Amino acid sequence: MLVRFGFLLLVISFVFLSNNILGQQQDGNDNEDDDSAVYIVTLKQPPIVHLFEEQELKQIRHQHKKSKFAPKLKPRNNSRKHHGKSKIPSIAQSHDSFLRKTLKGEKYIKLYSYHYLINGFALFVSSQQAEKLSMRREVANIVLDYSVRTATTYTPQFMGLPQGAWVKEGGFEIAGEGVVIGFVDTGIDPNHPSFNDNDSKRSYPIPKHFSGVCEVTPDFPSGSCNKKLIGARHFAQSAVTRGIFNSSEEYASPFDGDGHGTHTASVAAGNHGVPVIVSNHNFGYASGIAPRAFISVYKALYKNFGGFAADVVAAIDQAAQDGIDILSLSITPNRKPPGVATFFNPIDMALLSAVKAGIFVVQAAGNTGPAPKSMSSFSPWIFTVGASSHDRVYSNSLILGNNVTIQGIGFAIPTNDGKMYKMISAFHALNKSTTVDKDMYVGECQDYENFDQDLVSGNLLICSYSARFVLGLSTIKQALDVAKNLSAIGVVFYIDPYVLGFEINPTPMDMPGIIIPSVEDSKTLLKYYNSSLQRDGTTKEIVSFGAVASIEGGLNANFSNRAPKVMYYSARGPDPEDNSFNDADILKPNLVAPGNSIWGAWSSVSTDSTEFEGKNRGFFYDFSNFD
Repeated sequence: MLVRFGFLLLVISFVFLSNNILGQQQDGNDNEDDDSAVYIVTLKQPPIVHLFEEQELKQIRHQHKKSKFAPKLKPRNNSRKHHGKSKIPSIAQSHDSFLRKTLKGEKYIKLYSYHYLINGFALFVSSQQAEKLSMRREVANIVLDYSVRTATTYTPQFMGLPQGAWVKEGGFEIAGEGVVIGFVDTGIDPNHPSFNDNDSKRSYPIPKHFSGVCEVTPDFPSGSCNKKLIGARHFAQSAVTRGIFNSSEEYASPFDGDGHGTHTASVAAGNHGVPVIVSNHNFGYASGIAPRAFISVYKALYKNFGGFAADVVAAIDQAAQDGIDILSLSITPNRKPPGVATFFNPIDMALLSAVKAGIFVVQAAGNTGPAPKSMSSFSPWIFTVGASSHDRVYSNSLILGNNVTIQGIGFAIPTNDGKMYKMISAFHALNKSTTVDKDMYVGECQDYENFDQDLVSGNLLICSYSARFVLGLSTIKQALDVAKNLSAIGVVFYIDPYVLGFEINPTPMDMPGIIIPSVEDSKTLLKYYNSSLQRDGTTKEIVSFGAVASIEGGLNANFSNRAPKVMYYSARGPDPEDNSFNDADILKPNLVAPGNSIWGAWSSVSTDSTEFEGKNRGFFYDFSNFD
C-alpha cells in the first residue's frame, strides 16, 4: 500500500464522525408535469485508472522514500498524469458523441463526464430517454441519482498515539508527513488555525505527487489555501439542476457553510496544539490524528439539503485524479442504493477503482444504529469505521439542601464557593398572563416574557429537558439566555421521562448550570423541591420556596480508564445485500474508533450549536448521534 499500516491507524480513527445535517431526499424532479430527473450512466468502456497495468499499480503502491519516518509516495500523477490527462478530452468527447447519437434531436443536460474512476456521465433526462439509454449495448448501468447525508484533544492520548503510532512516524511533528487526505464533505473554513501553515519549526513541503487546485471565489478568495490546505473545489451540478441550490445560503465555493466538513478535516489532519477555548474557558489543546498530513477538500454536500450521488461521484473522481493518498467519506446514502446489491452503485464502483489506484478509502458506518443491518457503508473493498466511546467525561453535580448529591453533566462554572441558593421551578415563576394552557412547553424556559423576574432573580431556575431539545425545537442556549435576562444565578435541567433512549451530552454554559440525565435523579430533585414548598393552609398557594442547592460545575475532565463501547447510534452490520435486507456475507464495520464527545473545529458561519462557539473561529464538541 502507499502508506504504512501504522499510519493508516492514525487516519481511520476519525471517520466515525457525524454528523449532523440530514440530506433531504430529492430524487427526481419536483415538476409533476415532467418526469425528468438526474441519472448516472456507467459505460462498459474502462476508465483511465483501469488502463494501467496491474504491475505498474503494484509498483506504485509499494515504493518507499529514503526517509525512515515518512512513507514513500511515488508521484502517482507523475507516472500517469500525462497519459491520463491526454485521454480526458477524448473520453468527454466520446460521451458527447454517444449522447448525440442516442438522443438525436432531443433535449437533455449533461452535468458531468466521469473519466478517472468510472467511465460515464450524469445527465438530466426524462424517464423515456433514460430507458432509451439503458437499451444501448455500451451502457453497463444506469441509476436514478440519489441523496446522501453527512454521517468526531484527548482522543490521540486515549488511542495511545503519543507512545505508539506517532513515535513510529517520528512524533506528532511529522505524523502524516507527505500524505494527502482528500475530504468529500461540506467544505472547509480555511481561516481556522487548525489549517494554517505557520509552523516555524518545520515548513510544509508541497507534495510533488499532488496536482489539485484551489478554487477561487468571492467567499473563498485567493490565499484561502496554503501549504497545508493544498486543494479545494466544490461540486453542485445535480443540486443546481434540480433548482434547490441557493448560492447565497449554500456558498457556491469550497467554503463550509455547515461545519461538518471543517470538523472532520480538523479531527483527521488538524494542526497539533490548537487551544480549545469555549465560553472563556480553555479545555486544553486539540490535535488532528495525523497533524502533518496535507488536506484537499472536495465539497459535495450542503447545509440545507445534504447532497447527491452525481456530485459525490464527480468529487471522488476528481480527488483520485488530483493524486490524493487517502479518501475520507463521513457521508452515507439516505437509503439503500438501488440495484441488485447495495455496493453495486456508482459511488461504490468509483471507490473500487480508487482502491485499485492505490488510494486508501475510509467511510463512516453511519448513525442509523443500533438495529442489525443498519449499515450505511457497503463496499467490501473499503474500510468502514463505527463510533465508540472513550473514557473522558466532564462530571458535574448538584448538591441539595438535604445533603443529597445528584450527578449531572454540563460544561459550566460552579456557584460561588459552595453557597446554597434557592431553587424555583419555571412552572412556579410564571407571570400573571402566562399559563401552562397557553404554552404547554413553558417549563423548557424558552421565552423570557413568560416569567416574573422578581421571582427568578438571584435564584436557581429549574427547567425541563424534553425531547424537543433532542429535535432542536428547544435549545440549552435559549434557556440560558432566558435565565440571564431574568437575573437567575444558574439553571438546573431535569429530564423528561419521554427522552428515554436518547443520549444527553454536556453543553457549554456561560453561567452555573447542570443537566440531570437520569429520570430517577430528576424525580429525586423534584420530590425534594416539592416537599420544600411552603403553601397557604387555605388557598394552597405557594408562599415561599424552601429548596436550596449549589452547583459544583463541570469544566474539568475526568478519566475513568473504562474500556470503549460501541455507541448506540453507530450503525451495525452485517452488510445488507439489498432492500430486502438479505445478508451480503460481508462483516461491517471493520473496526470502531472514538466517535462521541470529540473536540474539533467548526465553521465560523454555521448557526448550528452556537453554544459551542469559541475563540479560534469556532470549536465544536461532536456528539455524532445528533443528525
